[in-house]
Amino acid sequence: MTSNDPLLRPYQLKHLTLKNRIMSTAHEPAYSEDGMPTDRYRLYHREKAKGGIALTMTAGSAVVSPDSPPAFGNLHAYRDEIVPWLKKLADDCHEFGAAVMIQLTHLGRRTGWNKGDWLPVLAPSPIREPAHRAFPKAAEDWDIERIIADFAAAAQRMQAAGLDGIEIEAYGHLTDGFWSPATNRREDEFGGSLENRMRFSMMMTKAIRKAVGQDFIVGIRLVADEDWEKGLSREEGVEIARRLATSGNIDFLNIIRGHIDSDAALNNVIPIQGMASAPHLDFAGEVRAATKFPVFHAARIGDVATARHAIAEGKLDMVGMTRAHIADPHIVNKVMSGQEARIRPCVGATYCLDRIYEGGEALCIHNAATGREAEMPHQIERAAVSRKAVVIGAGPAGLEAARVLAERGHTVDVLEASGKAGGQVNLLTRNPRRKEMIGIIDWRLSELERLGVTIHYDVYAGADEVMAFEPDLVVVATGGIAQSPELDGGDGLVTSSWDILAGAVKPEGQVLLYDDNGGHPGMSAAEVIANSGAELELVSPERFFAPEMGGMNHVPYAKTFAEKNVRVTINTRLKSVRRDGNALVAVLGSDFSEQTLWERRVSQVVVEHGTVANDELYLELKPLSRNLGAIDYPALIARRAPLPAKNEAGAFDLIRIGDAIASRNIHAAIYDALRYCSLL
Repeated sequence: MTSNDPLLRPYQLKHLTLKNRIMSTAHEPAYSEDGMPTDRYRLYHREKAKGGIALTMTAGSAVVSPDSPPAFGNLHAYRDEIVPWLKKLADDCHEFGAAVMIQLTHLGRRTGWNKGDWLPVLAPSPIREPAHRAFPKAAEDWDIERIIADFAAAAQRMQAAGLDGIEIEAYGHLTDGFWSPATNRREDEFGGSLENRMRFSMMMTKAIRKAVGQDFIVGIRLVADEDWEKGLSREEGVEIARRLATSGNIDFLNIIRGHIDSDAALNNVIPIQGMASAPHLDFAGEVRAATKFPVFHAARIGDVATARHAIAEGKLDMVGMTRAHIADPHIVNKVMSGQEARIRPCVGATYCLDRIYEGGEALCIHNAATGREAEMPHQIERAAVSRKAVVIGAGPAGLEAARVLAERGHTVDVLEASGKAGGQVNLLTRNPRRKEMIGIIDWRLSELERLGVTIHYDVYAGADEVMAFEPDLVVVATGGIAQSPELDGGDGLVTSSWDILAGAVKPEGQVLLYDDNGGHPGMSAAEVIANSGAELELVSPERFFAPEMGGMNHVPYAKTFAEKNVRVTINTRLKSVRRDGNALVAVLGSDFSEQTLWERRVSQVVVEHGTVANDELYLELKPLSRNLGAIDYPALIARRAPLPAKNEAGAFDLIRIGDAIASRNIHAAIYDALRYCSLL
């Protein structure tokens, strides 16, 4: 039976029937081990297949040659050992009716020479990429010959693994490096005219087609407009798309707009929160109209309504909801079952990509099960015995704890000291650019309403208030309180970043913000101050500002700081503050030279030093509990009951989570809640 929903209609791509129009485009979650897609990698994609997706595209990208060393945990498509691992992944996804493809590339200049086998980085011309800083050599004739052969051999491995197809990566890498005037200054048969600049890609795709035959899907993810004065123009980009479409070697186009050689440029290709939704969708539709060829696309298409519009209006044949599936891998099943409103939203935080680009693995800011499928559940199982639970605090940790406990079948009451749920999220959304973060709270409130959980507001709970519920389990999620760094003097003269974000203190005159935390709280306060019109100096003791925050989230802050003429001072520590008439004098020092001091005469000194645990209630409840607050960490890690019996007279089990333990971040708070409460 065919659905009337455009998103749920099948799509025929040559011989391959894709069961709906939703896909996850290629990206590298950095779950690989020694370049192989082992169990963690497999289970991540399996979950999306289980969730109903039509096509999951692995790798971002798998490298075809040893001299394309992994920059983001890339898979090693040049090794035969990858075949059985990918076959296992493909078989798992096929079990749920999902197609599986993989993206292949040679990274060209977008990597480092001091990675992998320490082979020289190469590019069409010896032009350095700012983001990865390597100075490449110009590809020689023998380089081109062997890399084309490597692409063909890698494609054969993917075919042998039982994948449904491959996608060649051509944005910011070697292939499109030949296309772009910004990166190709050659004077041989691979440079100059468009035909010459396309010679490498035409030779490579022809070799791949010859190697895999006509019955294997081969697509290309290509930049069709670099949106860059010195780069590939819209006209030439669309013409490249036309020539590839008519070559007989390509089965689909996956359209990209922009260039990615710097953090700022990358953000325009992959927008984050505070930026426009689906900014390149119309352009992708124009390429589809111009080529009359299958077109895929993904760029911040984070909600079902936008995805549905893209298909219904004929802009795309397959719509990529990639970060959206990191937040909720079961999007399609929820749409099919009439539960679209229950989809966990992608809030655009881009914690996932920031972690990858900083050398970590992809994690969703508010789905702690993603990437942990082997031990963390996406769908909560009911407990054998129902318990009576009280959760204190309605921030991210408390709301997630209440949600998981209620899904387990427990009776849950939430006690919140204020008149509103959200905790510190309510502070960070005072920065207008980050208002989408409230989706973390709104989704959980909706889920708790569905589950029948009562939130008691304006209850500043002590032990008596908690014990009145006669709980069997108590979860303390009381969060933290803003704290100041240790100063030699003047503690009472400083203002916290919380006061700025909450609007309790208005920035005025000359402001010095000392960020000794290195994450979003200080940066958000700095952005608010800069946009208020105050004159701001941002001071950090680190080698660069905000080291706890990745490059993609760095961009909008840096943009504001540049436009508002914010002075950024690194390697500098706030030592003390003193009053001088109507002004304050901030005394600054260096960890590298103890005798060196500077002074700044300012109107305000704002400080950010994380939070101190709001643990008063926890300490009051601890001696009354069965486990005395203790956690069996080996049991917790092994996914066994983690609460030891230490007090026979205790009336309840007790845990604390999130910032009520120590200053961390939203993901840590939600992970705490899921990992503990899914065992209780």
